[in-house]
Amino acid sequence: MKTQKSLILVAIFAAFAVIVTSCGDGGKAAKEKAKQDSARRADSVAREKAKADSIAALPKSIAETAINTPNLSTLVAALQAGELVDVMKGTDALTVFAPTNDAFAAVQSTVDMLLKAENKSKLQNVLKYHVVAGTVKAADLKDGQELTTLQGEKIKVQLKDGKVYVGGAEVTNPDVAVSNGIVHMTNKVLVPKKM
Repeated sequence: MKTQKSLILVAIFAAFAVIVTSCGDGGKAAKEKAKQDSARRADSVAREKAKADSIAALPKSIAETAINTPNLSTLVAALQAGELVDVMKGTDALTVFAPTNDAFAAVQSTVDMLLKAENKSKLQNVLKYHVVAGTVKAADLKDGQELTTLQGEKIKVQLKDGKVYVGGAEVTNPDVAVSNGIVHMTNKVLVPKKM
């Protein structure tokens, strides 16, 4: 009987030892799985961050570029007053001949008149006169070329002394790449014949 009790006791200890040993392996396996899961999450987070960084590095729209360019703050105010910001954020490819703040300041009385609510359609016409459908880089412009603006009238291109002029305004900062076209900063505000 004593031997039988001893054998039962040994069997219980052996079973306990097997259970403990297998749990120890299970613990290692659980730790390894948790480590792999953590690595997968870290990789996923890293991929999402890389994706967000690459999106952030893409060129902004015409409107976003103008908003983020201090020298175009008057143009932004005019676009807002003329309710044309959404057009400049759109997906249609556009070329904008963007007058700088100094260009607007040179015709301040005209700007003040155009910014009045009752002159919104005139303001829109002036702003659209600075925009051409499609993406036109400075190097693609030819002397004497005429570009049809979104306003409907044409503006003439001149190439003189290595400089580009559009409608008499000098392109001072050409080929600013944007997601929906291109922006050329100019030193004058273009005024169409028909406002």
